[in-house]
Amino acid sequence: MQRLRIQHLTEYRFVNTVTLKRHQLLLRPREGHDLRIESSRLDISPAFAIKWYRDVFDNSLAVVDFLQPTNLLRIASEVVIQHYEDSPLNFSMQDYAVNYPFDYQASELIDLAAFQQPLFLDDQGAVRAWLQEIGLSGHSMEAICLQTKLNRAIHDRFRYQMREEAGVQSPAQTLQFGSGSCRDYATLFIEACRNMGLASRFVSGYLHAPATEAGNASTHAWAEVYLPGQGWQGFDPTVGEMTGNRHIAVAVARDPEAIPPVAGSFIGPGLGLPNMFVDVKVNLLL
Repeated sequence: MQRLRIQHLTEYRFVNTVTLKRHQLLLRPREGHDLRIESSRLDISPAFAIKWYRDVFDNSLAVVDFLQPTNLLRIASEVVIQHYEDSPLNFSMQDYAVNYPFDYQASELIDLAAFQQPLFLDDQGAVRAWLQEIGLSGHSMEAICLQTKLNRAIHDRFRYQMREEAGVQSPAQTLQFGSGSCRDYATLFIEACRNMGLASRFVSGYLHAPATEAGNASTHAWAEVYLPGQGWQGFDPTVGEMTGNRHIAVAVARDPEAIPPVAGSFIGPGLGLPNMFVDVKVNLLL
């Protein structure tokens, strides 16, 4: 077990005084047998009212209503967690799913079907051609080997690039540009899996690494694939590894654009966009 402290600061500075509309926050890690929240604190200004609930994917979501106009929105989250995931290579696959291709059992398929449906329908030809190019289409192999090769192919063949723009690149854009952010890598991974009939989903969260120890980092994104007997197994093509105790999941979704950490709107005079500042720091505690 290891203890980690996650500090996540988001600030919006507005040109003029504005009225903030309702905001949704996805900042609280997903608890389970492998992760427990030891303590948490959420500081928000201006004055606000907050309500927590679980969304359709069981993410812990905060809904915030603001009580006064402002020219500064500040959201500071600090969470201390206990992470128990130490052995991502400890697999217990069902016999029928050890080798790809395989069919999900009917009892699971009814819940997994939505995660098998591609979101970028116009890009499926390009994705299929790329899978053929890297030797992952039309071949039988161990399912874990397939996922590992796909993970490494994205990590090794593309150039990582931070992007400030909202949303994700389409898989065809990532293939064309040869570059992308962590969320673009995860999106390509997910669409490639769905192209092969595998249920997959997008994950937003944090990564513990030297860069995040120092601060001035941002949130992270990766993918999960449903493997019978193993469950939702994470793969991070940005770092080229399976997820383990360095990864802290906050939210999962079928659509990569559905779970930004902070989402909301404002109304006010002028056309200027606010200046945004984000600082994420993840520290290992003794």
